[in-house]
Amino acid sequence: MSDTNPDEAARRVREAANRVVELEAELEASGDATTASDAVMKQREILHRWVDSVVGVVSTPGVGRVVLIHENGRESRIASSELPMLLSLPVSFDKASD
Repeated sequence: MSDTNPDEAARRVREAANRVVELEAELEASGDATTASDAVMKQREILHRWVDSVVGVVSTPGVGRVVLIHENGRESRIASSELPMLLSLPVSFDKASD
């Protein structure tokens, strides 16, 4: 989104957040969208602390899923079409040197 003007980027974020909240409502689950700058910064701080508790990662690009294993032994599953690909190592067909 770096080539998009800030107003357009903000509009897209609001639309995406609203779409997620609407989908959650269809499942009879309430959602809370945060797009205000200060609130997002607070959410990011919380997410960074949460990610810092990760001690293991299982990335499965074929099914679009990443499983985070936290230091307390709990698992968090993230469905994403992008994240598993970002975490995957590139394939190399070169012979490994002994």
